[in-house]
Amino acid sequence: MKMKKLISILLAALILFALAACGGGEKKPAETQQPTSTAPAQGGETGGKDLPAQVQAIVNRGVLRVGVKVDVPKFGFQNPDTGEMEGLEVDIAKEFAKRVLGDENKVNFTGVTAQTRGPLLDNDEVDMIIATFTITEERKKSFNFTDPYYTDAIGFLVKKDSGINTMKDLDGKTIGVAQSATTKDAIIEKATELGITVNFAEYASYPEINAALMAGRVDAFSVDKSILMGYVSDSTMILEEGFKPQEYGIATKFDNKDLAAFVNDFVAELKADGTMDALMEKWGLK
Repeated sequence: MKMKKLISILLAALILFALAACGGGEKKPAETQQPTSTAPAQGGETGGKDLPAQVQAIVNRGVLRVGVKVDVPKFGFQNPDTGEMEGLEVDIAKEFAKRVLGDENKVNFTGVTAQTRGPLLDNDEVDMIIATFTITEERKKSFNFTDPYYTDAIGFLVKKDSGINTMKDLDGKTIGVAQSATTKDAIIEKATELGITVNFAEYASYPEINAALMAGRVDAFSVDKSILMGYVSDSTMILEEGFKPQEYGIATKFDNKDLAAFVNDFVAELKADGTMDALMEKWGLK
């Protein structure tokens, strides 16, 4: 009897032990927090940053629209052999596209002249102009400009056999200049200072002025010295004398203040990290 009671107690204990081991239902596994991604947004070096709306619009479009010169060797020039755009200002545009869009080739270039660059900006056909655009107080009333990325001086290209060696030798001569450029007014001011009189012939493009010089229709071709460098030949030379410093800036539409500030910071970065110096050396401008 005692044995049966002992066995019953042991069986009861075993049953209670089994119920304790299995009982209470299943425990839920502990919840694990999914890691939060901190990777930058797709794009260029600005990925992950909050961009101004006017810059974000360019990112959303996926292409940068830039007005450049097509007839200024070393700055903005359409290579007749390849059809490709090349020069310092073309490379600046590509660098912007690389840093903002992640691809230097995401740029649409539009050829501009001194006459067309303003209307193209005003009509929102381009995002910016990088086209030997001289910064003046008068122009600042119509466009935003960055700090200068290049500084030059006005000069003169003449034939070597012309007998013209200084600006005073231009007294009574005809000077070829570009339409709507600041060159003409600067020359008038300097001529008055020197006590000489000069005449002007205005042309739509630099190649036309150079052709006029070679044909003898003008006695000198005047624009910024760095631009003239692209037109020097065996029979012509640039006068050593230069005047009126010309500062080039990237221009944006007057209303686009946020874009203007962003582009100005971009120019500052190019100067600070050595990119601008490297590009100027590449194009023989330093």
